[in-house]
Amino acid sequence: MLPPMAFKLPESVLVVVHTPALDVLLLERARQPGFWQSVTGSREPNDPDLVATARRELLEETGLSAGTLTDWRLANRYEIWPQWRVRYAPDVTHNTEHVFGFLVPQVIAATLDATEHTAQLWLPWQEAMKKVFSPTNRDAIGQLPQRAVA
Repeated sequence: MLPPMAFKLPESVLVVVHTPALDVLLLERARQPGFWQSVTGSREPNDPDLVATARRELLEETGLSAGTLTDWRLANRYEIWPQWRVRYAPDVTHNTEHVFGFLVPQVIAATLDATEHTAQLWLPWQEAMKKVFSPTNRDAIGQLPQRAVA
């Protein structure tokens, strides 16, 4: 007998990885070619808090651990796209996304998980805003000049 499917929690993180010059790391989704994004991921039941979720997702998706993680204390609530709702409990239609910044000293190559992302790209923040598919990701990158830790 198969174990019951574990549903994703409707709480996630968005981590904008950036340099002091405000270059932003973008990742191309493996299952949606042409969809570029910052580091994202759902909170897991064993994550003690959202900082742990952000650090876990950074490590899983980029291999990055050395840098300054900042909680922007910004949360976005949005409707989960219909094609992705099957991963959540049947009554879940919305997700709450918590935004973080992650400052690295310079442009650095990420170590990608090929099951999640196929390419990486560093762009100036203004160009990165135009490239991402998610409106909340676009808005977060747009706030980078005011929120960046120097």
